[in-house]
Amino acid sequence: MDSIKNRRTIRKYTEQDIPSTLLDSLLDEAFRASTMGNMQLYSVVVTRDIEMKNKLAPAHFNQPMVTSAPVVLTFCADFNRFSLWCRQRKAEPGYNNFISFLNAATDALLVTQNFCTLAEEEGLGICYLGTTIYDPEQIIRILELPELVVPVATITVGYPDEHPAQPDRLPLRGIVHEETYKNYTPEMIDDIYAYKESLPENRHFVEINHTETLAQIFTDIRYKKSDNESMSENLLKVIRKQGF
Repeated sequence: MDSIKNRRTIRKYTEQDIPSTLLDSLLDEAFRASTMGNMQLYSVVVTRDIEMKNKLAPAHFNQPMVTSAPVVLTFCADFNRFSLWCRQRKAEPGYNNFISFLNAATDALLVTQNFCTLAEEEGLGICYLGTTIYDPEQIIRILELPELVVPVATITVGYPDEHPAQPDRLPLRGIVHEETYKNYTPEMIDDIYAYKESLPENRHFVEINHTETLAQIFTDIRYKKSDNESMSENLLKVIRKQGF
C-alpha cells in the first residue's frame, strides 16, 4: 500500500471535522484485525469534546495535538466486557492475571495499527502518542475506565495541515533474520545505524545537547533508565489496580 510507504506523523490539523459516519466506518473495518480467540479484547474511547481533551492533555505531557485534533482515540485493553458476558452465561472468567492483560493489549494494538492504516488511506493524518502508558492512572480516571480495562495507545486524528518529512527507518537487512536470530557484530551495528547517525538533524541534536553520540541522546536524555524504571513500576501498579 502506497499509504504505508508514504506515511508520516501529523501533529497539525485543519479545523475540518471528521464525520461520525466516516469514523465509525474506519473503526468497524479496523475491528477486522486478528484477535485472541476471536474475543475482541479491546475498547475504544472517542473524544471530541474540547473540555475532555483539555482534561486528557496533561496525561500526554500537554502535547498540542491532543487539543487541536478534531478526534482523540484511546485504545484500551479490555477484559471487562468479555468477563461480564461470561458471568451472565454461567461461566466463571479467570482473566485477572498478567497474561490476560498481555493478550488484551495485543488485541488493542493490532486494532490500533489497522485503524491508522485505514485512516491514512482516507486522507486523514494520525499521530501515535506513546505517552498513554507513562501515567495511565490519569487516563483511567478521566475516561472512567472500570476494572480489567487499561489504556494502551492514543491516536490523534484529523485532516493534515502540514506535510512533514518522513522519519528515517532502519534498512531491511538490520531487522529481518532468516530462519533464526543472528546476533549483530559491531560492524553490522555500524552499518545499520550509519544513515540515521549521518542525518543533519540528528547530528544537530548531538551538537546542541553536547553529547558524544546519537545513542546518548536516547539513553541520557530522552529515555533515561531512571524514568523507565519509575514508569515501569507505575504501570505494573496500575495493571494490578485494574484487576489484572
